[in-house]
Formats: sequence, C-alpha cells, structure tokens
Amino acid sequence: MDSRPLQETGVRYFLEVVRCGSITAASERLNVGASAISRQIATLEEHLGAALFERHARGMVPSSAGEVLAAYAYKAAQDADRVAKEIQALSGLKTGLIRLCSTEGMAMEFVPRAMLDFQKRYPGVQFELDVGETFDVSRRLREGDADVGLTFSRVAEKDIKVEYSQRSPIMAVMRPTHPLSGADRVTLQQLAAYPLALPPVSTTIRQLFDIACSARNIGIVPALCSNSASAVYDFVANSDAITLSGRVAVSLRMAAGTLAAVPVRERGMAQRDIEIQTLAGRSLPGLVQEFVSFLATRLAPLS
Repeated sequence: MDSRPLQETGVRYFLEVVRCGSITAASERLNVGASAISRQIATLEEHLGAALFERHARGMVPSSAGEVLAAYAYKAAQDADRVAKEIQALSGLKTGLIRLCSTEGMAMEFVPRAMLDFQKRYPGVQFELDVGETFDVSRRLREGDADVGLTFSRVAEKDIKVEYSQRSPIMAVMRPTHPLSGADRVTLQQLAAYPLALPPVSTTIRQLFDIACSARNIGIVPALCSNSASAVYDFVANSDAITLSGRVAVSLRMAAGTLAAVPVRERGMAQRDIEIQTLAGRSLPGLVQEFVSFLATRLAPLS
C-alpha cells in the first residue's frame, strides 16, 4: 500500500466530511466544490484499498477503515500544532493558544478565574473556551477541537487520558437564609419537600440524583429544569428552591454569601469525579501541560 496519500489534501477533506457528516456540509465549511471532495475521497479509497465511509440517507459515517484513518488524521493535526508551538517556544516566550472545553458549571466561575490568573503569569497566552455537556468535552478532545477538557465523569472514556481527578460529592445548593442552610447534611426526603431546580437528565449530577430517588421510591417533579446554570442559581438565590451542584461550581458564590451548600446524605451521590482530560497518546505542548498542572493545583483545595 502506498502511504503517500496520507500526507496529502485528501486527508484534510476526508476529515472534514467525518466532522460534518456529509460532503455537502464539508464543501460549505471548506469553500471547496463537492465534486472535488468526492474525487479526493475516491482517490484515497483507491490507494488504501478500502471504503472509508458507509453512505446512508441521513449522511456519511466512517467505516472501520475510516475510523482508523480519522484517528490518524486527528493525531497528525495535533502533532503538527504541537511542533509549531514548541518551535515558537524556542524564543523563550511563553506564548500560544490553549483550547479548553468545559461543562457550564465549571465555566461560570472556576475556569475564567483560572485563565485570568494563568495569563498574569504568561501574558502572551490566549485561550479559546468551548462550553458544552459532559459528552461534548470528550468528543471535542477526540476530534482535535480542544487541547484540555474539564468535566465531571462517572465512567472511563475511550481514547481519553485523565490528567487529574478528584471526587466531587453532590451538594444541595440554596439561598443562605433557606430553612435547610444550617444543616450538617440533608436527605432526599428533605429535598423533596421544597421546589427543586435541576439540570437536564444528560448531566452526571441529574443521573445520580434520579438513580438515588428511584432507589428510594421518591417521585420528583422539578419546579425548573434548565441547561443554564446561571438561570438555575438565580432562581434558587431568590426563592425557597434548591438545586444540586459540586462545590467547585459555586465556591465563589458561597464565599460571597449569595449561595449556601449542604452535603446530600445519600449513597451514590458522591460517585462522580472532576476530571482534567486530554487525548490519550498525544504529546502535549509544554505550555498546555503547564496549564494542566496549574488547573490541578487550583482544584485540589476545592475537593
């Protein structure tokens, strides 16, 4: 098999089709004719002796061979980025772009402060922050769209390296004058007596809560369900409602006296971790690795 095609434009076009799910969408993203992309992919398939996509009515999905090529292409693009950053670092200046993906709760307080403090050390550093749900973080790492992921996790993720991990027990969050704010711990039965403002079922915190409620045969109909953490916290701060969160996400609000947090006394409600993630097998640029270590030191006191 001739490996030269793996170094050519066709791989870039192929990867964009993987990301977009169709040649038409990739054509729009790349501003390249769809016929040109089709020819490049056909040439790749001919040289490699394998079909790279399974073509369906709703789009194109990588075949087994396509998944192997996509993994190679993602890693090659990241290696090229790392080399460019390392050459830039030879000047002795700590400069460069760090692409971070985070869940919203972390992105509201913890991540912005960490980025600002890191930039005080290295003013030449720029950040890109993408905010999504838990599954988005690992996906963006795998697809090469982020260097570092900061998320909550319950299970190991394929192709993901956990650079740092610590337990993140679930807390009941409420206004400081709430009747339960002075308790050492609260039970699910106590929570059920008040309006609840909950995140979507796609989040780890909601999944653990729903499992615990089901085990206790406690029916919950939330007063508010929202994927906006800021909306949930404002709702709670101005009512008797209670929400659920890890300490990291509300530590600054607790310090400012706008919210209070009480541990939830229930088996299983501590079974999730905060993780700093990167792509397995990738050699991180020195600046990115330094930022990973910096994040870990900032997280440790908030366990």
